[in-house]
Amino acid sequence: VQLQASGGGLVQAGDSLRLSCATSGFTLSSYAMGWFRQAPGKEREFVAAISRSGVSTYYADSVKGRFTISRDNAKNTLYLQMNSLKSEDTARYYCAAGRASYGYYTTRSYDYWGQGTLVTVSS
Repeated sequence: VQLQASGGGLVQAGDSLRLSCATSGFTLSSYAMGWFRQAPGKEREFVAAISRSGVSTYYADSVKGRFTISRDNAKNTLYLQMNSLKSEDTARYYCAAGRASYGYYTTRSYDYWGQGTLVTVSS
């Protein structure tokens, strides 16, 4: 099982980025998918999640209206479109796959994790 996140970088406040998470070794459509982030010195926090079919999406209040999670099960890829970026969005972003047994918002629900991609937003 592999999850490979990419698309991070250094941007200015107000810019956009699109993160991708390429997956392999498992059937993507069988898993809920999520994005989490971790800033230096802070705990990993929930950003967004999407149900297996892609019909339902969930967002942290801090990103609602600015970020959009999506998935392409045929391409085995998860996405996170991030608009109107703020300095407080600076973090390493991780994609994860799981059964959502404890709901979508907790790391406990995710069994597989990518290595993360760094997003730095300068103000």
